[in-house]
Amino acid sequence: MRAWVWAAALLATAGWTAFADAGEGEAKAKRPNIVIVLSDDMGFSDLGCYGGELTTPNLDGLASGGVRFTQFYNTARCCPTRASLLTGLYPHQAGVGHMMADRGHDGYRGVLNRDSATIAEVLRPAGYRAYMVGKWHVSRFVGPNGDRATWPLGRGFEKFYGTITGAGSYFDPSNLCRQETLITPENDPEYRPESYYYTDALADNAAKYIREHQAESPDRPFFLYVAFTAAHWPMHAPDADVARYEGKYDSGYAPVREARVARMKELGLIPPDAEAAPPSDDWDDVEDKAREARGKEVYAAMVEKMDAGVGRIVAQLKDSGALDDTLILYLQDNGACAEETGRQAPQDPAEGLEPMGPDDLQLRGSPPMQTRDGRQVRTGPGVMPGPADTFVAYGRGWANVSNTPFREYKHWTHEGGISTPLIAHWPAGIKAEREGKLEPQPGHLIDLMATCVDLAGAEYPAEVDGRPIKPREGVSLRPAFDGLPLDRPSPIFWEHEGNRAVREGDWKLVAKEGGPWELYNIAADRAELHDLAAEHPDRAKTMAAAWDAYAARADVLPLGGWRARPAATAVAASDGRRFELNADADLRGADAPAIAGRPIAITAKITTRARKPDGVIVAQGGTAAGFTLFIDDSRPTFLVRSGAGQANAARVVGPVLEPGEHVIVARIDAAGALTLEVDGVASEPTPGKLIQRQPLDGLQVGRDAAGTVGPYASPNRLKATVDSVVVEVD
Repeated sequence: MRAWVWAAALLATAGWTAFADAGEGEAKAKRPNIVIVLSDDMGFSDLGCYGGELTTPNLDGLASGGVRFTQFYNTARCCPTRASLLTGLYPHQAGVGHMMADRGHDGYRGVLNRDSATIAEVLRPAGYRAYMVGKWHVSRFVGPNGDRATWPLGRGFEKFYGTITGAGSYFDPSNLCRQETLITPENDPEYRPESYYYTDALADNAAKYIREHQAESPDRPFFLYVAFTAAHWPMHAPDADVARYEGKYDSGYAPVREARVARMKELGLIPPDAEAAPPSDDWDDVEDKAREARGKEVYAAMVEKMDAGVGRIVAQLKDSGALDDTLILYLQDNGACAEETGRQAPQDPAEGLEPMGPDDLQLRGSPPMQTRDGRQVRTGPGVMPGPADTFVAYGRGWANVSNTPFREYKHWTHEGGISTPLIAHWPAGIKAEREGKLEPQPGHLIDLMATCVDLAGAEYPAEVDGRPIKPREGVSLRPAFDGLPLDRPSPIFWEHEGNRAVREGDWKLVAKEGGPWELYNIAADRAELHDLAAEHPDRAKTMAAAWDAYAARADVLPLGGWRARPAATAVAASDGRRFELNADADLRGADAPAIAGRPIAITAKITTRARKPDGVIVAQGGTAAGFTLFIDDSRPTFLVRSGAGQANAARVVGPVLEPGEHVIVARIDAAGALTLEVDGVASEPTPGKLIQRQPLDGLQVGRDAAGTVGPYASPNRLKATVDSVVVEVD
């Protein structure tokens, strides 16, 4: 049996909103199944088959039985890469030129638009089934009230298990979802392992979908998109897996980089005389070397767990008799991440945390947050990464190692930010003499849609439901599998956060935000150390003009559009004035009070029995806007967020509550002043502001189960009895 080859890449298509599957009789025999595996925040040289020291036998096995692309590219960031992969467009064309916020320009809407179609939407009319596991991250509509039409099942997939948002705990993922229902690891009706770890869960559910496909549709091909979050921060991995790397990185950055460069030259991934970009950090300057080494140990364990998951997926394909007829593509969403998340500032101590119940959703993707068993998640100096109660990135020094031998990182369009492995494995479709070969032709995520359409015998539509969609970019990679030239009609382009680039042949023009264009001959200088713009001004001018034309046609402009203030979003709300609520009330969407720009009065009757009856009495909104009436250290507190950030938060605190019955009245008046009345005794007014916009998150009594308004971890259930709550607006 030929060794397998995984290629984890992208999906791109055109948008059906109403489409029917082709019947089984129409499904063509021997069209390949297509599995795209995408990993997260990894560097070009991390895998063993790309020069790294990490333990990746399954991906290495796929590479030895397939083709490794040495100049394949992503878009330098997670959301844009996913949009481009799924649609075959440049990310701005799909509405995701930056992250998940609507910036008021078509290229920066923060959601996969309907001017595009996904690979799933394009392949299903051709007879394919379509499944997805993992990180979606192409919709800003998240949480319990999120618009399901922008989630995977709304964009062509038939089955989905994964997360809608972009990051979170590996032991308790944020916005974990099965089909269109938000779940927890403890209440999932289909998957409850003895010990939960998100990477394992994704691989196990992918294998499950393959088994189910064999039982449900054995005569039809399938498309499976596997989007791992490994190795995105936080650095989380089981202790036993981390232990295998103990001491491996105690000698610091330089020896690992040097070994990688030597190995990459030996493998032919870079020329024998290739230079490496200079190191970013000096190990001698690291104060806490034990913590720094531990970060890389955990990172290595995360990648090893992901590789083992790939192995289980491949094993299931083999057991199902489908491996030979399956194209597996493996790739990464951006270069390694130099962000300092969790490394600098410690969390303020949180009190009153309790274990979360099986049905308590984890909606926090980053601190402040708690573990399911009630511990505060820790950040800052001295916190050793790995366990569930930590949230720490591995930092710039190790990101520089992961990106060996290139410059820069995730966010930038220099080679360190946009270079990814691409492994293609397809025993029935890639010639035996090509096994283990390197393919040097440049390629990009936009090519994945074209490849899928080509191999599936599908048709990329000109319109969907009568609405024209954008023509796909990119070319099919099928010729490159056989070592033949790709017929690419135009250069390849990039833009992210003002960082921009264009690649044409061996030449690359690249610039940082606000900086001048730099010109490099990538064939001779892939580390981008020798700027030739002054020596070849005409070439630089011609390539810059090509980039300008791309930016004008591909919704990149205005160039600073990603910095624009998020556009206001209309949020449905009730037009009621008085809401009489019971102890477990949960008002979402159009049922929640309309509180933007309006005075509010809240009257709560509660009975306390404990000496410390802490928790939320009633809350509406989240970290961007809303109010919460809660008890902290036995003292009732009324906090109002008129907008995002601490500068827009005002609070008033009442006296300690003794056990017994209490009436608490919280008000924000027409001028924005806050008052709190406890058992008939009112506070002095505290200056504040009216809530500026209607919160996306709804209202809950006895807890804050959506985005948290206050300085506590969700759901912060009340340790007292709510007898009644009345909310009045205007």
